[in-house]
Amino acid sequence: MKKENLPISPHLQIYKPQITSVLSITHRITGFCLNIVLFFFALWLISLSLGKNAYDFLIGIFSSFPARLIFTISILGFCYHFLNGLRHILWDFGFFLEIKSSTLSGYFVILFSIFLTLILSFKIGLI
Repeated sequence: MKKENLPISPHLQIYKPQITSVLSITHRITGFCLNIVLFFFALWLISLSLGKNAYDFLIGIFSSFPARLIFTISILGFCYHFLNGLRHILWDFGFFLEIKSSTLSGYFVILFSIFLTLILSFKIGLI
């Protein structure tokens, strides 16, 4: 067989994204991003131990609009990652493994994550 006649492997760009694959990738991305958020939480804890001036400085930065927007997006990431993790645990127990129920549970995770984010952001005072 000549080298030119070898079959070419399909590339990811030819596949139509499915809700389950998109949610799986998003679950991994939110897990990574939540580790970055954890760094800023540690900064906040450290500022508590450094005294009032350090704490006030950090709160001033965290009170800005861009920081509040990032916090709201982080809450969305946390809610999504948490709820999708529960979905994975349900899969481990054998629930929602059919294509239709898996897709519906994915949409439920998305909608409930947004709903929970709005509630938490309102309670915290970000909105």
